Formats: sequence, structure tokens, C-alpha cells
Amino acid sequence: MRRLTGVATHRFREKASVFLTELHPARDGAERSAILAALRKRDFDATHHCSAWREGIPVTAFGADDDGEPSGTAGRPMLAVLEGAQATDLIAVCIRWYGGTKLGSGGLVRAYTEGAQGVLAEAEIQGLWEEVRILRAGEIRVPAAQAHLPFALLGAFPAAAVLEQAFQGQDAVLRFECPPELGPALDHAWRERSRGGTITWD
Repeated sequence: MRRLTGVATHRFREKASVFLTELHPARDGAERSAILAALRKRDFDATHHCSAWREGIPVTAFGADDDGEPSGTAGRPMLAVLEGAQATDLIAVCIRWYGGTKLGSGGLVRAYTEGAQGVLAEAEIQGLWEEVRILRAGEIRVPAAQAHLPFALLGAFPAAAVLEQAFQGQDAVLRFECPPELGPALDHAWRERSRGGTITWD
């Protein structure tokens, strides 16, 4: 998954209409609203300000807005491009100045898709992406006398990292994190090593 670190723009013309797509980092609704408001004020003479956004790691929310274009011809195609790029915590805004020639539904989908793809490519050229890892946290509880066992388990999985160990009463509690896809293998390995023990996942 990738997160944007700066602003990228991509401009092109399609049958006399001008399309300017901007990509902005935005981690919540307040930031997205501020960006949209600023662009609407700056480009007040534009016909449409269509947008798509994704939020969270992993993604917990997303949305799209056609802003007056025929339903499904602007925001949704842009969102599909963001999803395909595994991009998050950002908003894409495609600003259109209508040039007098209708593009039709298919033409609009192609134009807004091109705008989103173009601005993503521009962000790539400028080095504006940072990779972000999705990690899942887990907890293993054992009698204090067996506190070494979870460490032995996790030592066999280099992608797992110990967060902390604490003692609660007669138990030792080890918290760790790992990539989500490692979960089933850890569950299986711990059941075998502890003879039926379980890992508690957040």
C-alpha cells in the first residue's frame, strides 16, 4: 500500500474540454473538505470538480463524487484507478472546463480515468510515494515459567516483531505484530508448540 507525500498535477485537453487532475495527501474528511474548497475557489470558472478519495491503513473508508457529470462517469472511474494503485490517505480532484463538445458517457469515463492515471504517473515521476506496511497485532499468554516459548515461536518468523512482554499474576503476556498474511502460519505453529494454545488477535 502507498501513501502520497506531496501534491501532483496532470493536465490535458479532450475535444476542447480541459481536464486538470490534482492529487493531494488527505487523511480525513476535514482535510479533504479544505482541499476541495480551496480548489473550487481557485478555479471558480470550471464546470466540474469531480473527486475520489481513500482513507486508512488498511483502507477503512472511500468515496467518489461526479459533481454534476452523469452518474458513474467521473468519480467512480477515478476511484477505481486509486484502488488499482493501492493508494490511500489522499484525494484526487479532476477539474473540467467544458469546451462545448459532449464526450458521451464512454468518453467521460475514459477522460476521467486518463486524468487519474496521469496524475498517479506524475506522482511516481516526482518520487511522491512512500510504501506503508499493514501490520496485525497479536498476544500470546502463557504461564510465567514458560515465558520463553513465545520468543522461540516468533524467532522462527523474521517478519514478526515483539512489541512488549509483561507479567500479569501468574502469566507472561507477549504482544507482537506481523503482516496479516502471516497469521494462519503463526496460529498453526503456536497450536503445535503449545499443544493447543491460541493467539489472541486485535
